[in-house]
Amino acid sequence: MKAYKFKTTVSDKGIIQLPDDSGLRERKVEVIIISEREEKRSTMKASDFVNKWAGFISDRDTDQSKLDYLSEKYR
Repeated sequence: MKAYKFKTTVSDKGIIQLPDDSGLRERKVEVIIISEREEKRSTMKASDFVNKWAGFISDRDTDQSKLDYLSEKYR
């Protein structure tokens, strides 16, 4: 079975128009409809991003914390 993929829009009357060159005229087909998500673009400025996430990642050396955790875990 050959698969075709193309983008189209369902009209306000519920009609889906296929491309003329799809080679599907007078053929039985199985139709699967996947609705595209409307992409919501972020309007966050870079400075807002930095303010939101500041302090989330610290400059602290974590090697000692890792050693303490592993030492405790594998006693």
